[in-house]
Amino acid sequence: MALVKGTNCGFVTTAPTTDPAANDQAFDNKAFAFKDTSPATAAKITEIGWYCDNTTEAANFEVGLYSPDGLVAGTRLYIDTTNAKGAAAGWKTATVAWDISESTVYWIAVSLGNTATTTNINLADGPVNSLCVILSSTLPTPFGDITSSNHLVSIYAVWEAAPTPPVAAAEVKKTGKRHFRWQEEEEEKPKPKPKPKPKVNIPVLSHKLRGEMDDTLRRLR
Repeated sequence: MALVKGTNCGFVTTAPTTDPAANDQAFDNKAFAFKDTSPATAAKITEIGWYCDNTTEAANFEVGLYSPDGLVAGTRLYIDTTNAKGAAAGWKTATVAWDISESTVYWIAVSLGNTATTTNINLADGPVNSLCVILSSTLPTPFGDITSSNHLVSIYAVWEAAPTPPVAAAEVKKTGKRHFRWQEEEEEKPKPKPKPKPKVNIPVLSHKLRGEMDDTLRRLR
């Protein structure tokens, strides 16, 4: 395994779980910031993690996010100050909920407190001006008066896209006419049957009465 941006360093969709097997670099009492560009659909960071390459004493680590200042990390945008490293080697993680913008340059940062035994993080050759390091067990703002180097580092940020918006209430059917869901609901309702018209009972005239009426009409002519 090696350090690969988008897999076990920088912005990733899934947190890494295996040893990067890269070069060791002393990390305790230092702060590292790694530069990467957020993906085109990124809206939030949900986790920050880093790889501890050896077993050392317990210590606290901080995670943060910075905006760029020229070629280095600048203003701190977010910070989570209390996270336990523990003593074992392996990936160390912190859960966050930080809103970010898509296709934007950020510096993903981690700092580590002092350990009696030197704690190592993993480094490898990488893009130009991609890593900043300062002597600090916390994450200051701005990051500090430093220069950047050309390295990858075992620091990642899990990102997620914005939630899919709900389906619009109006849908266009094949006819091209705008069709609303409430219309479909109305169409589905059974139409009431028309009420029958009331029957009118017309009396039937007897032969005798009809004859008398005919005589009366003849006299009037």
